[in-house]
Amino acid sequence: MKERVIKGDACVAEGAAWLCAHNPIFARAMEGLPPLPLRLRPDGFAQLLSAIVSQQVSVASAAAIWARLETAGMTRPDVVDRASGDDLRALGLSRPKVRYAHALARAGLDYAALRQMPADDAIATLVAVPGIGPWTAEIYVMFSLGRADVFAHGDLALQEAARVMFDLPDRPTEREMRQMALDWSPWRSVAARIMWAYYKQIKQREGIR
Repeated sequence: MKERVIKGDACVAEGAAWLCAHNPIFARAMEGLPPLPLRLRPDGFAQLLSAIVSQQVSVASAAAIWARLETAGMTRPDVVDRASGDDLRALGLSRPKVRYAHALARAGLDYAALRQMPADDAIATLVAVPGIGPWTAEIYVMFSLGRADVFAHGDLALQEAARVMFDLPDRPTEREMRQMALDWSPWRSVAARIMWAYYKQIKQREGIR
């Protein structure tokens, strides 16, 4: 069966309505929330590099580093490939992320082919590149490929939102989050949008860039 692709706000609204009918906890969480953001992004090298930049740093820090990379023209694989480690570190990348940026630039990913792959295959292809872990791959498949049934199980903001929404004693682990999210299929990507919006409401800060 062909996987559902989110193409616009109507798709997000359909998914949110299904989740609220399926589980009243989502309906309660959405009370008072603004309209859910679409969050669709272009695909390609720049988006994956942006996701690498966002790993394990605050939303504000990631945005600042990415702005410097854009200003320096470091958003194409050929340019990043030619850049020295010192060049990239001067723009805010850590030493590991310099390695990851170079690995991505040299990986030769077929971005057009990724669009046609099942989500699990696309994630597997991406995580084979050094520096692209499950979180980065899931975010890319969710927002750049628009897949409706993908979830970022290791995302700390989603885990914290789940703890509060579902009145859990502790923040769920990645494995526990993966099990919980099965119940939200076929709209796990919309569940993530609801939970990020809920996290922003309760914490007064963004959970994702």
